[in-house]
This record gives sequence, structure tokens and C-alpha cells, in this order.
Amino acid sequence: MLNVVSADWDSVLNQPVKQNRIIAAIDIGTNSLHMVVVKIEPTLPSFTMIAKEKETVRLGDRNLETGELKPEVIKKAIACLGRFQELAKSLEAESIIAVATSAVRESPNGKDFIHKVETEIGLNIDLISGQEEARRIYLGVLSGMEFNHQPHIIVDIGGGSTELILGDSQEPRSLTSTKVGAVRLTGEYITTDPISDQEFQYLQAYARGMLERSVEDVLSHLQTHESHQLVGTSGTIETIATIHAKEKMGVVPSTLNGYQFTLQDLRTWVTRLRRMNNVERAAVAGMPEKRSEVILAGAVILQEVMSLLNVESIVLCERSLREGVIVDWMLTHGLIDNRLRYQTSIKERNVFKIANKYQVNLEHSERVAAFALSIFDQTQGKLHTWSKDESQLLWAAAILHNCGHYISHSAHHKHSYYLIRNGELLGYNETEIEIIANLARYHRKSVPKKKHENYRNLLHKEHRQIVCQLSAILRLAVALDRRQIGAISHVQCDYLPDSKELKMLNFSSQSDDDCALELWSLDYKKSVFEDVFEVKIVASLVNLAG
Repeated sequence: MLNVVSADWDSVLNQPVKQNRIIAAIDIGTNSLHMVVVKIEPTLPSFTMIAKEKETVRLGDRNLETGELKPEVIKKAIACLGRFQELAKSLEAESIIAVATSAVRESPNGKDFIHKVETEIGLNIDLISGQEEARRIYLGVLSGMEFNHQPHIIVDIGGGSTELILGDSQEPRSLTSTKVGAVRLTGEYITTDPISDQEFQYLQAYARGMLERSVEDVLSHLQTHESHQLVGTSGTIETIATIHAKEKMGVVPSTLNGYQFTLQDLRTWVTRLRRMNNVERAAVAGMPEKRSEVILAGAVILQEVMSLLNVESIVLCERSLREGVIVDWMLTHGLIDNRLRYQTSIKERNVFKIANKYQVNLEHSERVAAFALSIFDQTQGKLHTWSKDESQLLWAAAILHNCGHYISHSAHHKHSYYLIRNGELLGYNETEIEIIANLARYHRKSVPKKKHENYRNLLHKEHRQIVCQLSAILRLAVALDRRQIGAISHVQCDYLPDSKELKMLNFSSQSDDDCALELWSLDYKKSVFEDVFEVKIVASLVNLAG
């Protein structure tokens, strides 16, 4: 049995849960597409691998002029994802969570690819940021390795990016993502075979230069007295461990989890690999098919990471992003309630982190959020059918709607969009961040329009509808705290379907306050809500204190 984090978890939420739930996680990487299918046993909590699949697709082999994903590669990826999907369904997976990383993230047609996948095979893909990728890698490693509350540095070398993470069993202290990967560097900087001395020296210098900032960030979060272990994940490091074990012991262990090799071992292999051509590298015992083409660049990245960190050895963890996707799903579905409780609040904590960074008036924003959620809840099932997931997006937008004031009062709603869109909101995928940013963008002034680029970024009709309807709710909530003093204590909404009226009773906080400005603002802003929901708002003030 493979525990999600370790055998010392002793509690889960005290609520009935379905036993032995089957979940699939797909990692759409720059080099390969991976899938794991697991059986979750909530009472432990733990998960057991049922199936693993991998196919080398090379999404990172993009058009050199435009940077776009190539049509033939897209076709190959969709066919692979269709096979993954059929296997997951045959194993009775109740959910398939697919995430896309570097190659799709950076391609101008990345979102078109995601939309094409959904249209053709009905699979939804979450596009995640580099930092969010790093966070989920951290969760995946925690699911397969005991940290004992000691700091560990994790390095994950992918096809298009390298993530460096510092954690100690609870909150990750540093999450970094750098645009150096085995496929990227091979395609952009290696043209000779075997590699020439000049290209090799440039490759080393480029990798080191790109990695320095991430390494500095990680080391800055370590205390001077703390010792730390370096943990490696993903294909490049697994390959090096495999060929090292094959040569050293003559056989590859049944599991590479916990396998170690030294920086000196790595340097020896880098020297040997750089002198070989691709055919010779492919013939190395233990070299996986197609890995020979990119292994040298990956090994150089790892060598520079270890040198910059001044560490002499690395230990392998076979779990990474896809297992982290499973753990994240368990967290969001309430199946983990002990050791990683802190991780369950990742979304809320990062919203407040962004709010503090941009000096948001939290008292005002929290009142606006309370009004927005109250209106949302009172009109749910009457004017809209959105669920708790959408209400969480509305809450985040309400907290951050005024963050654009940090840049300028003028057009601050547009600045809010930009700051939220680029604020690295951990725990959210790219679509959710786009929705939150658009909700904040439309809390005032213009309504959503197709000519707006930010609105066009929402590819799905459903996502645009979320923005249209929930931004209308947010406008009312902002109006209810117009003076930002809490003049209105709460609101009661009664929908009359026959007359299509929404009666809003607004309760004042002070007996001598007529809340004239709030009522005027509500009257001024209600037309958007009325148009979106096809109702008429009838607002009045209730003064209980009087």
C-alpha cells in the first residue's frame, strides 16, 4: 500500500465518503504525455497505482518561426489522449484530471489546442502556471517520500522547464519554474552530433545562467544551520539513475524510489554522453527509447543545479506532477484532513497574499465578498444554477476587485485584471485565474464585450456566461458598500417569478443613516444585473435600529 504522504496520517474528515474511488491524472508535458490511474482509499487516506501509461509526443517540437504547436504533433497528442481516456474509462475512473504545462503554456495556439481536445474527445484540460506546476510536484513528492520536517530541495527537469522547490513537509517555502528543459535546450542549442566543444560550453553556460535566479531564491529560504537533501524527479533523472544502476550493479532495481547517485557520477556520465553520437547514446544499457536524443541537455541541467546548490548527491523520487494532481484532488475533495491541512487553504491564502501585496482595503473587500456571496446564495436555483466552485471564484474576485488602485485610481478595474492575471494565484488553473481577473475587470464601467481581448481569452461560452452573470452580482455588492464604512449590514433577496422582480431589502447598520449614497449607487448599477438576468430590481431600506 502506497500512502499518500506517510503512514502517520490518523484522521480524515468525519463524513461518509465513497470507498475505493478511481481517479486518473494526465500530465501533458513538453516531451511526453503521462497518465496514472489510481484507486483512492479514503479511510487511510492512501492511493494505489492501477495503471501507468506514457507516450513520447514532443509537443515541445514547435514551429521555430511562430512558436506554435505543429498540426501533426497536435494530431498525435489528441490520438494519445483519446487512448488514455478510453483506458481510464475502462478501469471505471470517475474523474480524469488533465493538466498541461510548459509547451502548451507558452504556445500562441496553446488554448486552441485545449479547445480542440475538448471538442474532439470531450476531455477538459487545466492549463497551469509554472509555480502551480511546482506546487503540485511538491505534493506528488510528499506522497512518496517522508521528509521528517527537514528541508528538502526538489528538482524536476521536464522537457520545457525545470522546477526547483524547497519544502519541509508542510508549506513549500520556495516554488520556482525556469524555462530550461531537456527538449527545449536540445532543439535550440544542439546542432552537432556528437556535440561540439563550443556548443557544449555554451549549453553549460546558458543552463547555469538561467538557473541562477531560481537557485538563489531557494537558498535564500534556507536557514544557515539547516542541512538539506536534494530530491530529483522526472524522466531525465530517472534515466540517469537507470543507466547508473545498470552499469554499477548489472541490474535495475525493481523500484528506483530512493536510489542515489553522486555529482561525480553525474559528471562522469555527462563527459561520456557528450562524446557519443545519438546512435551510441541510444545503445547505452538502460537508455529508454527516444530519451537518447535529449538526455545530454537534461544531464547538463542537473549538473548545473547540483553545482550551484553545492550538493554532492541526489536521491530519486518516482512520484511527481501526476501524483501531485491526485493529491491535490484529494485535498480539494476533503479526503485529507491532518498533515496537509495547511495545503487545503492554499487558494484562500494566496488571494489574501495578493491582496496584501497590492494594499487592498481588506475590510471593504470582505464586506463586498460577503454581499456578493449572499446575493449568489439567495438567487441560486432561481436566477442562476452555478455551484460552490463558481462562488469561490466570485469570492476571490470580490476580495481583489480593487487591487488595481495600487497602480492608479483611473481605470483601476483594468489594472485589477492585469494584476490578478499575472499574480500567480496558486491553487487555481489558468482558466479560473482568467475568470477571476475578468470578474474584477467588469465590477464597474463597461459590461463584457467580445471586442475586449481579456473577454475573448475565455474560449468557452460557459466561462463567458459565468463572467457576465457573476460580474453583475459583484457590481451590486460593490454598490452596497459605496462609502466603504459598512453602512449596510446585510441584504435579503426575494424573487417573484410571476412579475420577474427581485426585491432587495437592505438593512442599515445605524439608525440615523439613510444610506442614501448606497441606495443611489445600487440604483445606478442595477441595470446590468437586470439586463443579464431579465428581472427588475426593487430596492428598499430597512432600519431595524429605528
